[in-house]
Amino acid sequence: MKYFIITIDTEGDNLWQWKMNDEIKTENTLYLSRFQDLCNKYGFKPVWLSNWEMINDTKFVEFIKENLNNNRCELGAHLHAWNNPPYYELSSNEESGAPYLIEYPDEIMEQKIKTLNDNFKSKFGLVPITHRAGRWAMNNTYFKLLKKYGYKIDCSYTPGIDWSNSLGQTVDFKGPNYRNVKTSPQDIEGILEVPLISFKKHLFLSCKSIKDFFKNCYYLIRGKRILLRPNGKNLEELKWIVSKNIKSKNDYLMFMLHSSEFMPGGSPTFPTNESIERLFEDLEELFSLISKHYIGVTLSEYYNMVKK
Repeated sequence: MKYFIITIDTEGDNLWQWKMNDEIKTENTLYLSRFQDLCNKYGFKPVWLSNWEMINDTKFVEFIKENLNNNRCELGAHLHAWNNPPYYELSSNEESGAPYLIEYPDEIMEQKIKTLNDNFKSKFGLVPITHRAGRWAMNNTYFKLLKKYGYKIDCSYTPGIDWSNSLGQTVDFKGPNYRNVKTSPQDIEGILEVPLISFKKHLFLSCKSIKDFFKNCYYLIRGKRILLRPNGKNLEELKWIVSKNIKSKNDYLMFMLHSSEFMPGGSPTFPTNESIERLFEDLEELFSLISKHYIGVTLSEYYNMVKK
């Protein structure tokens, strides 16, 4: 038996172009029902990994409560350190990126997690047990704090992928390197880490520059790690991952996307109505294929099966 887990990083609009002190909007809330309806059609249950601005959006709260009441989804946490209270100033320079939670002092990390939990309790009457770190970044302190505040599952690891080119806010702080982490679930500080499935594929992508050409030559020779993450141009790759995973020892396959990617202009990847339509055409074909080989579960349902 193989299981299909859908994870959605549920966050504000087009954070790829967001700059510190910009307003964060949550208009993508109005576009989530279409994806939920598609999941319902195939018996899949998305895990809405939700951050601070989204759980403060009243329409989003109503949307989640309705689907939770009908057992159609799971509510999880997705902590973005830069706007999740309490606020704490970090050093930065002109090359700084958005801060990782693990850049902050331990006591500030804990306060941010507690504040998010309190807000979940206030808005939904529950605290999630499922979590994904903002910008994928985890360390042992983070795992210990998740355990302390009632979490049971994390899905931040991306085996085979190195995020160290993604800078944090403080000088020289780099993203995590998951190139050598386990590709199967594991217990870390009392948390079940359920990593995002990835496979290495030898491929040559489209290129717009000499730099892209040489990078793609590298991918053709050495291979590139790919995730079950649609971009409007990779349906055949996604279907390849599904087939590859069927033949593997993995008992699950994990999909990921951002909530803002369901909204035209909510991301650089899907800027227009036409690109959104192509996305849903791809999703329809992909989910139809997956439904023939996998059973849809939430992360907490998967956890309960693993821990039996």
